Amino acid sequence: MVTVIDPQLAGVSGNMMVGALIDLGAHPERTAEVMEDAASHFGGADVSVSEVKRAGLRATYVDVRADESLSVGYLEFLRLLEGISHPALDDEMLSMARAVFHTIAQAEASVHGVKLDEVHFHEVGAADAVADVMGAVFAYFDLNLHRDEVYTLPVAVGGGLVRGAHGLTPVPAPATTEILRGFPVTGGPSGVELATPTGSALLVNMVRGHRRFFPPMEIQATGYGAGSMDPEFPNILRIVRGSGPVPHDTVTLLETNVDHLSGEVLGNIFERLLEAGALDVTLTPVIMKKNRPGQLIRVICRENEYERILEHLFSETGTLGVRIFPQVHRGVLERRIMEAEVDIKGRRTARFKVGLMGSRVVNARIEYEDARRISLETGIPLRDVIEMSEKQFRDLKFKADQENDGSGGLK
Repeated sequence: MVTVIDPQLAGVSGNMMVGALIDLGAHPERTAEVMEDAASHFGGADVSVSEVKRAGLRATYVDVRADESLSVGYLEFLRLLEGISHPALDDEMLSMARAVFHTIAQAEASVHGVKLDEVHFHEVGAADAVADVMGAVFAYFDLNLHRDEVYTLPVAVGGGLVRGAHGLTPVPAPATTEILRGFPVTGGPSGVELATPTGSALLVNMVRGHRRFFPPMEIQATGYGAGSMDPEFPNILRIVRGSGPVPHDTVTLLETNVDHLSGEVLGNIFERLLEAGALDVTLTPVIMKKNRPGQLIRVICRENEYERILEHLFSETGTLGVRIFPQVHRGVLERRIMEAEVDIKGRRTARFKVGLMGSRVVNARIEYEDARRISLETGIPLRDVIEMSEKQFRDLKFKADQENDGSGGLK
């Protein structure tokens, strides 16, 4: 499943996130119950869920009424947070809630130049913010969004000035700016605060990454969460859920040009990069400056591993520069190793690397070592073994689809 959080018009706040998730299908009564129970550890709050309109569009509004905000030190805050033990909350949910508040605390520590244990929560330490975070986390897991590919579109932050616990500050608030570092934002469309620290911290902990536009997907459900204001534009956070035609993941692409390395060194670099965790390495002949022949080295790796791969690339090649393309999205089929019997001078078991789109087999290739073994055992050339084996696998799959379908054709 693919889920897109869309804060590009009206930003994101804690209660807007809860409202959008309830509107998407999370259980409203259980969510409100979890919110009130969590808030009771911080002074208490009353939660109501209703349907409202914002600039003519229907949305779900979650109203949280709490007592005055308390100033709570971060360590004391964590101690109070550990006291939350509602039966609907499990360890994974509580861990995510702690991560959200840790994100806020880190941002506050950074902008105020203090240690983490010196941070005091003001607005975000209040019962209403605790209710928002716990409600959003519960609703997120209630919808099983933790199993989805979740992305955010650019975040509208608003503009102007806002008065908080530290006095008058520009919008977006310093903590919000720190939390959204690395995420695309846009100002406006109104001179008010649209992206709050709580809403922003929820957002960055819920998503896998950001997109400029919607990814390819088949839309199945949409939820709208309303903010408290009702300006001329729809003050609504939208969450869209659907299925993607092809699963996607995010990788980092590294590339560099070299013209001073021998074939032996290049072969060694290839092996070393794969050993270091690279997902794929390619060497492509190119013509460089002054018509010199060279090699383009391209490496695909996971986002959180690119720095280690980069170090290997520098040390092994001696290159002076590496181009980095972060957040490269690639379509990936589900991959599975399947065993099947093939008849090549007798029945033999071979493994096939199968690419699946849903339940449909898109491609299947015999594992090289198995094909080589059968070639040595039978004396049949390797390329013929590969062709015969893969044809037999396709025939077996065709027969299985006919039996499962009952209509005499492929599914």
